[in-house]
Amino acid sequence: MSIVTSYRLEPMVGDPDDHRPATRWALLADPGDDAGRVEHLAVIVEWIGPGERIPLHVHDVDEVILPHGPGRFRLGESATDVHEGAVVFIPAHVPHGLENPGVDRLPLHAVFPSTRIWLRYLERNAAPGSETAPIGPAATYDLRTGKVELDRP
Repeated sequence: MSIVTSYRLEPMVGDPDDHRPATRWALLADPGDDAGRVEHLAVIVEWIGPGERIPLHVHDVDEVILPHGPGRFRLGESATDVHEGAVVFIPAHVPHGLENPGVDRLPLHAVFPSTRIWLRYLERNAAPGSETAPIGPAATYDLRTGKVELDRP
C-alpha cells in the first residue's frame, strides 16, 4: 500500500515508432510501503497532444484506460468516440489505440496489473526521417527500474 503524491510529466522522446512531440507522460510503478511490501501495479499518466494518437498496439497483460476528455478509441476492429467518464477495458493481446482529434490535450490514466509492460506496435507514428523504416521489435518496459528490453528474433 502506497500513495504517490507528485510526479512529473515528461515529453515522449526517443521512440521512432511512437513519435508524439506534444504529448507528455509519467510512468508510475508502486514504490512500496514502509514495510517493504510492493504491489505489482502500474499507471501511465498521459496528456495526448492535440491531433496526436497512440498507434495501434498490443500488450501481454490486461489494461484499463480512463480518458479525461473526448477522443477516438480503437479496440480490436471497432472505433468508438469516448468522453470523460468512460472506462475502457482491454484484454491482453487485443489491438488498441487512441486518437486525440481535438484542439486541447487529452489527459488519460492507463492502469496495468504489472510493473513490466510488454508492448508490440502494429502501426507507427514515425519520427521524422524514419518514415520508411519497418516497425521496430516488441519491447518490455520495466516501470520500476526504467529499463527497456527489446525482443530479439
